Amino acid sequence: MVLNTNKFKTACILYMLFFSITIFAQEPADFVNPFIGTSNYGAAYPGPIAPRGMASISPFNVAGVKNTPMEKDSQWLSNPYVNENTFLTGFSQVNLSGVGCPELGVILLMPTTGAVEIDHLKYGSTYSNEVAKAAYYSVNIDKYKVKGEFTASKRVGISRFTFPKGQSNILLNLGLGLTNEEGAMVKVVSSTEIEGMRSVGSFCYNSPEDAYPVYFVAQFSKPADKFGVWKKPAKYSGVEAQWMGYNGKARMMENTIKTVVGDSIGSYFTYKFDKQETVEVKIGISYVSIENARENLAKEVGNRSFDAIYKETYNEWNEELSKILVEGGTKDENTIFYTALYHTLIHPNILNDINGEYPVIKRSKIAKTKDTRYTVFSLWDTYRNVHPLMSLVYPKQQSDMIKSMLDMFDENGWLPKWELNSTETFTMVGDPASIVITDTYMRGIRDYDVNKAYYAMLKGADNIENNPLRPGLKDYIKKGYLTTDNKGPVSTTQEYNISDYSISLMANEFGDKDNVKRFKERSLSYRKLFDKNLNLLRPRTPDGKWYEPFDPNSGANFEENVGFIEGNAWQYAFMVPHDIVGLKKLMGGDIPFSAQLQKIFDSKQFDMANEPDIANPYLFNYVKGEEYKAQEMVKKLVHEYFKNEPKGLPGNDDTGTMSAWLVYSMMGIYPISPGDPIYTITAPMFHRVTIKLDPRYYKKENIVIERQINNDGKINSIELNGKSLNTFFISHDAFVNGTKLKVIQN
Repeated sequence: MVLNTNKFKTACILYMLFFSITIFAQEPADFVNPFIGTSNYGAAYPGPIAPRGMASISPFNVAGVKNTPMEKDSQWLSNPYVNENTFLTGFSQVNLSGVGCPELGVILLMPTTGAVEIDHLKYGSTYSNEVAKAAYYSVNIDKYKVKGEFTASKRVGISRFTFPKGQSNILLNLGLGLTNEEGAMVKVVSSTEIEGMRSVGSFCYNSPEDAYPVYFVAQFSKPADKFGVWKKPAKYSGVEAQWMGYNGKARMMENTIKTVVGDSIGSYFTYKFDKQETVEVKIGISYVSIENARENLAKEVGNRSFDAIYKETYNEWNEELSKILVEGGTKDENTIFYTALYHTLIHPNILNDINGEYPVIKRSKIAKTKDTRYTVFSLWDTYRNVHPLMSLVYPKQQSDMIKSMLDMFDENGWLPKWELNSTETFTMVGDPASIVITDTYMRGIRDYDVNKAYYAMLKGADNIENNPLRPGLKDYIKKGYLTTDNKGPVSTTQEYNISDYSISLMANEFGDKDNVKRFKERSLSYRKLFDKNLNLLRPRTPDGKWYEPFDPNSGANFEENVGFIEGNAWQYAFMVPHDIVGLKKLMGGDIPFSAQLQKIFDSKQFDMANEPDIANPYLFNYVKGEEYKAQEMVKKLVHEYFKNEPKGLPGNDDTGTMSAWLVYSMMGIYPISPGDPIYTITAPMFHRVTIKLDPRYYKKENIVIERQINNDGKINSIELNGKSLNTFFISHDAFVNGTKLKVIQN
């Protein structure tokens, strides 16, 4: 046998090339950059969390004058970490991602060296060499030459500190947090364990009476040489204060296991190392009890190492993110896509402990679930795109979210509006839960009590007295709109309209013809607020007259105004997704509709960071011949506002809403009318997108979106399973039962 050396060399080269590609191929989780959204008020944090985890760890750098102007008490700030800040005061163990109001950001762990110092303004430090990726964060704490590394399981945060030779300390500060809510308890159980609780609550500084406890148990891998607790009481004045030599002074209590209660309290563990040493700290979290926090820690993590937990959580992230596989993108495109998908998988997050227990709404008792009890329902934001995305890609999670919402109805008498850790904040406006339930049902996910869901929707829509979901409902039913006697009357009317349309869809599914007609008519009442002279919606006074003086520009950038909530007349002009055809007629047809839509972009009234108008770029698809404008606008907005850098979100992520917009936009589809199971189509930004479908809910294994480019021009044709679609819209049912959606660009 004669060996062909050229073929052999070629084979070797191809083998090595294949081997190197295999070795260095990146998994979806490897593209996650948790620093995206940590600037520009994105309100994301770079620390680790498991998918939909209860526990999370964030570097806490928003306290102290050294962090001004982005300091938690110097302005409205809803995040525990800001990328531009430089002064670190610890690592908080429970956090919220992408919310607009401050909450949580408590139970701060901080490593130090030398003498124990309990004032965070004195023990705080600059930091360097930050690394953040899915399930992992690390940083060097400059002042102490300590390296901190962090990972997390669902209910446990794990910290690993590498200390230099000498005295080292680990502080657990319960006095510092993102909000100014007070009250805590701490007890050193032994030289390797601390237990306690911290009071949190008052989201958006509302309902302070609904503050609630978060419990924890911290376990240390090495026994402390010394330990203790501290308490710094308030300073008193008056006659009695003259007798108090300890007035306002911190009390340091060494080697005690007594329980300490107060506001500015904490504990410390001290070590004397004769060489470099590493200490791991595992902190179990529960919203039920200290005992459950300890059980969460024992059963979820136990004696397993930091590295083992990191690998497990990384694999879980990779499994979840791999439900959508993209091909043909650049590294930056892959990074912003998978980071956005990552952000949509943080909230809603689990509330129940590993034994199934969780606190019910108003905390009147502890209940137990066999499924997953979810929490953090920022529904005014997420009904528009997050929940439709969950129904498509993670339907079992979405089903459990609906079950959680129905349990909340049983507990509270109403569907949730903006629920947070079993408190109902009633933040924002509208009745969004009805939209989410309908949208979920219409996409074929129905394994929950549908009759209860329909009853709950009708109760929220019709009960006039003491209805926390729909303030001003009496006027709305009588006149068709809210008047200027109510807050944000125009935008609230629009939200009620969208909910009523969803209820009409559900009524149709139930064969409830009277309610189909009644709620369909109610859903169109925004037309009574349409001013034909302006081609805009406008508030009316209680006597039915137009509100004067009316400035359509007023309300942008959170400016208070009479007609709208967090927006102005331009940003709300097209927020009637269920009746775009009717809106076109009101505006005079395709040409004036398109001109008014274009004017919003040309006059810089479009706000990418604001929910009411985020579907606007896709609305050009309703005008035949102008669909190319949607393609151009979506592409422009993606490139302008979403980047692989800390300020890479257009603003507050709103628990994944901005990220979900990006995920859909890069895939080339968008759920244009919440409640309606339809997508509108634009140009995908990857050559190929494969969405894996859950066999428990869908018949097909996956659906592929493919882009064929000639010169990256406008879409020339769209095919489903090789057949021309002849429209820029596709039903959810046709989409998930197809095999390939092909978009061909000229």
